[in-house]
Amino acid sequence: MLIPKLLWPLLVYNICSTTVEVIEAKINKYTRKWLGVPPGLSDVAMYRRKAKLKLPMKSILEEYKCGKARLLTMLEESDDPVVKTIQPFLKTGRKWKVTEAVDEAKECLKMKEVIGQTQNDRRGLGSTTAKWWSKNRRQGKKGHDHR
Repeated sequence: MLIPKLLWPLLVYNICSTTVEVIEAKINKYTRKWLGVPPGLSDVAMYRRKAKLKLPMKSILEEYKCGKARLLTMLEESDDPVVKTIQPFLKTGRKWKVTEAVDEAKECLKMKEVIGQTQNDRRGLGSTTAKWWSKNRRQGKKGHDHR
């Protein structure tokens, strides 16, 4: 219940990622105490999504980064001409920059499209269909170039 109330101010205000790390460390300290786990338990064990024993918790830092990336793409892809002409600048500190993260994600999607569909399990070639980033509809695609 605390995380959704905390994420909105983190998204709206210019708060650096280092401050979010400090907040998460304090929350982790009390959460570990409440759960009764040793203080040396890594964050990977607490926030891992694909484990046999999953805790219903989310990393505040990861949610902060996802929220900032969503906000940047929402501002860049806005249909409003005034918002579109203003270059969005979201301050996130020196450690992590949202513009670099979004650009890197776009490049990864483009590279996956260049590589094409690959086999990664035992089902066989052609058993799955690929959704290509460049061929998505305008409404369903976030973060594409308007060239």
